[in-house]
Amino acid sequence: MKFETLATDGAARAGTLQLRDAKILTPIFMPVGTQATVKAISQDDLEEIGYRLILGNTYHLYLRPGAETLRQAGGIHKFMSWPHAVLTDSGGYQAFSLSKNVKLKDHGVIFRSHLDGSEHIFSPESTISIERDIGADIIMPIDDCAPYPADDKRLKESLARTHRWLAECKKYWLREPRHQHLFGIAQGGVNPLLRADSAKACADLDLPGYAIGGLSVGEPLEYYVPSLAAAIEHLPKEKPRYVMGVGTIPELLNGVALGVDMFDCVLPTRNARNGQVFTSVGKVNLRNLKHAQSDSPIDPECSCKVCKKYSLGYIRHLHKQNEILGLMLSTYHNLYFMHGFMRQMRHAIQAQNFEQFRTHWLRLFAPV
Repeated sequence: MKFETLATDGAARAGTLQLRDAKILTPIFMPVGTQATVKAISQDDLEEIGYRLILGNTYHLYLRPGAETLRQAGGIHKFMSWPHAVLTDSGGYQAFSLSKNVKLKDHGVIFRSHLDGSEHIFSPESTISIERDIGADIIMPIDDCAPYPADDKRLKESLARTHRWLAECKKYWLREPRHQHLFGIAQGGVNPLLRADSAKACADLDLPGYAIGGLSVGEPLEYYVPSLAAAIEHLPKEKPRYVMGVGTIPELLNGVALGVDMFDCVLPTRNARNGQVFTSVGKVNLRNLKHAQSDSPIDPECSCKVCKKYSLGYIRHLHKQNEILGLMLSTYHNLYFMHGFMRQMRHAIQAQNFEQFRTHWLRLFAPV
């Protein structure tokens, strides 16, 4: 993996991330393919839009179809017929959020499957082993993501555990790194001092890249920027920076303004399936009655194949009738929008007018 910064505007930066045979342009938004599929869109359509890096989820893939199935298939790329890059998170967050009777131990997370109640453990060794079988290009370590709110005592316990597990994950990863690249994850809740401490601890391990976790987990919006800024200040400039699970337009803009390169979130696809699409003038609710007889596209400024062919009124009808095609068309449009939005952001950085770009889009997508 090779990361290179090509242009900067303030702290915002545009660059390239070389993975497999693809040169991925950053900043990048990555669609989430939790169970080896991005919901309501095919791999061919993702490729057509221009995506070259998507996510998988270790928790879900471990339970179904199973790490052994993926290993025998030759890894996730062959299993899902995706020739480009994949990132897998460790699954620790899902083990906490989806499972009952979770036991947090120093050696790992003991949890019960949300599918059948069977007991499992995610430890540094087992997580790296599972992610090795899955075969993603970028892999994430098991970490302790403290819930919001959490007091400083709980956050400090989280940091100690996260840093110890990261060092162990690095040890197991280095035994057989293959084509995979391990990122560190900085935690710390909404405490800037702990965020800084965690980022320093991660940076000391000299990994290929670094993530900031534990944001967008219920904390008030005003904590996002100071928490993120405190971590980024202590992460090396020559390595890619990734904010996990973040994907609203304001979060992307404010993250890039601080120097973040990578983002992922289910928001564009989930919102699309629930009838909300993103446009050049803001968010549009497809189910709104005023669109019932509209023969205009979702977004007249959009050049995606959905906007070229189908009317807003027709897509609204599909959603009202719970037709699968409606989910597919709105998902394609939202992911096309996100890909184009990130491209425009890169161009704004290269043209040295990122702040003007940021101000324009923040006005359109300001939280209500």
